[in-house]
Amino acid sequence: MRAVHLLALGAGIAAATPALANDSVLKGIANPAEQVLQTVDYANTRYSKLDQINAGNVKNLQVAWTFSTGVLRGHEGSPLVVGNIMYVHTPFPNIVYALDLDQGAKIVWKYEPKQDPSVIPVMCCDTVNRGLAYADGAILLHQADTTLVSLDAKSGKVNWSVKNGDPSKGETNTATVLPVKDKVIVGISGGEFGVNCHVTAYDLKSGKKVWRGHSQGPDADMIMDPEKTTSLGKPVGKDSSLKTWEGDQWKTGGGCTWGWFSYDPKLDLFYYGSGNPSTWNPKQRPGDNKWSMTVWARNPDTGMAKWVYQMTPHDEWDYDGINEMILTDQKIDGKDRPLLTHFDRNGFGYTLDRATGELLVAEKYDPVVNWATKVDMDKGSKTYGRPLVVSKYSTEQNGEDVNSKGICPAALGSKDQQPAAFSPKTNLFYVPTNHVCMDYEPFKVTYTPGQPYVGATLSMYPAPGSHGGMGNFIAWDGVKGKIAWSNPEQFSAWGGALATAGDVVFYGTLEGYLKAVDSKTGKELYKFKTPSGIIGNVMTYEHKGKQYVGVLSGVGGWAGIGLAAGLTDPNAGLGAVGGYAALSSYTNLGGQLTVFALPNN
Repeated sequence: MRAVHLLALGAGIAAATPALANDSVLKGIANPAEQVLQTVDYANTRYSKLDQINAGNVKNLQVAWTFSTGVLRGHEGSPLVVGNIMYVHTPFPNIVYALDLDQGAKIVWKYEPKQDPSVIPVMCCDTVNRGLAYADGAILLHQADTTLVSLDAKSGKVNWSVKNGDPSKGETNTATVLPVKDKVIVGISGGEFGVNCHVTAYDLKSGKKVWRGHSQGPDADMIMDPEKTTSLGKPVGKDSSLKTWEGDQWKTGGGCTWGWFSYDPKLDLFYYGSGNPSTWNPKQRPGDNKWSMTVWARNPDTGMAKWVYQMTPHDEWDYDGINEMILTDQKIDGKDRPLLTHFDRNGFGYTLDRATGELLVAEKYDPVVNWATKVDMDKGSKTYGRPLVVSKYSTEQNGEDVNSKGICPAALGSKDQQPAAFSPKTNLFYVPTNHVCMDYEPFKVTYTPGQPYVGATLSMYPAPGSHGGMGNFIAWDGVKGKIAWSNPEQFSAWGGALATAGDVVFYGTLEGYLKAVDSKTGKELYKFKTPSGIIGNVMTYEHKGKQYVGVLSGVGGWAGIGLAAGLTDPNAGLGAVGGYAALSSYTNLGGQLTVFALPNN
């Protein structure tokens, strides 16, 4: 099961397909000294070819320098590095700093948008932002209030800005963006407010809207061809979404797109996941609720959907499907296949053929997952591709709302937004996970624009009968669908992973540790406690021939919302405040970038 090559890491792709991507992005991807995308490359591997820091010397890492962001909320995403400039972003109000690495990280320019603070209470699960992207001399920022901004990378001057949504209706943004060809593709948040969610493409030079594709509704709204768009190898058919919603419920149906995007220049398709259907009370929205909870493959020029695969039909647990799609080329069943691997909130790790959408692997990546026994892989079965739900853990039983107990995983999933990484040297995925279960009680809720549309009360707690902690950091074989090794964590591993050619994998913990482990064995090689809990993603760059590792610390996000927002009610934060109450004994609020390097010889 060896990897043939890894898409979008080789510089040859830039030469082979210049018209099928964005030259400036491809140039940045091909240079491991820089980072121009949050995902490191179009394939979303979060793998760096830098190897100056390796398994043999990582134990000698020291803090090289630090930078305070001036904001005390959850810091997700990571900085970018283009040439000698580092670009650092913050949570709301989404400040952007340009730091000159040649001058001791001197602030070259600062962009501070003036956003209405009324957007803050409309944002679900903290005021986070997953970061910037660079393309064609511009820094791209999608603000909390859904303003998409293009900034001149040298001066910080606004090239253009455009509004992607309406916060008064619950539409906000927490995600990064995807620059591809002459467009920038963005998503939207608001599933807890009954938003009819979508992805949208804007012209990279002017900011003009090019197309918008919704997650549910009429075929035209979704940019879906009933005869050509497929699901599990078959045409989706006319009104494939409308037939699975009752009445007009789809209009407040969620299916939000606040996760990560990846792109295959060869197939000219980009990939992302849609989130939970709205409301969280499943009794109020009978049917499969397509195409929420779905892996999407779309053409970036037209938005046309090539294929879709719904992972959790009629979601009853808030198992948002927005986690990253990692693209690799590997052998499976003796054939070289273009693969897509996705670690869903529902606890299953999926591998699909990204050209066709064929489902190849679907296995639990946390052994405690109990809400379904398995995903039906029998192509001749009527339930092919569907999870086989255990009725005891359904939140809608005999047509009634019930308080279902002991559901694993909890609503924040076996993994939330924290991105995994892939190493072509080991053919393993490195996955920061949650090891958390829940009790879930739905209740009837009425839709009012701009008001919460949740309809469920949750409590969360560590998965019983295991190591007592709330997380694991695992290595996953995506072809075999098996865990290669697993390291227990006291709290959820909520920081994104980074794999490197130095045979080291980095990740951050909610207590604030930056950790480095051996990519082959998982052995811990180094750890350092930063000033606040880490929910950001580790990054690496090279400057003047020296490799550095950087990470944002600033506790928050869903798991840390109690600390970030000063909440004490155990049921607040959609159940997370009680589940993570002990976190306040280990860390406190912060907003800091910490950069590490090996000592000079």
